[in-house]
Amino acid sequence: MKRATRILTLVLMGAALAAAGYAQQGSKIGAVNSQDVLEKSAEGKKVIARLQDKDRQTQAALTKLDDEIRQIETRLNTQRLTLTDEAVIQMTSDLDKKRTDRKRVGEDSTRELQELQYRLFNKVQGELLSIIEAIGRERNLDVILDLVKSGAVYFSPAINITDEVIRRYDASKAAAPAK
Repeated sequence: MKRATRILTLVLMGAALAAAGYAQQGSKIGAVNSQDVLEKSAEGKKVIARLQDKDRQTQAALTKLDDEIRQIETRLNTQRLTLTDEAVIQMTSDLDKKRTDRKRVGEDSTRELQELQYRLFNKVQGELLSIIEAIGRERNLDVILDLVKSGAVYFSPAINITDEVIRRYDASKAAAPAK
């Protein structure tokens, strides 16, 4: 049984080495860093700016609600002894409503921001795909890896096509009529 396992292991190792040797001889690989494309391309910068603007709007709305909650809490704490029971109940009810509103705004805003991010990133990714494929065909590449998603620990800078992807993406956006 042990001998069969050893033989099988040797056969598998030999096949892996042969495949690796073949891959080194016959395959041409390219690499692109999608994060760099997003951060350095003109369109990617627009996407990031739009997301940051949406986040700032959300934070402003939440800050306003937080201020309103603090104001009600302060009035309730400082005036509790002089208020009627009915006024205390009304202020407590207002405070609960504001807290609920704040929670809903926070949750809705988070969901909206995630949906916007997903839509915008997918749009950019779709637009980049044809550019990356064209570069792959021009350079006779068999595989192009996304360094952000591949988990690559090392790659030769010679196979990096990121700068060319950014240049072509910016050029394609500059040539396209504004929407």
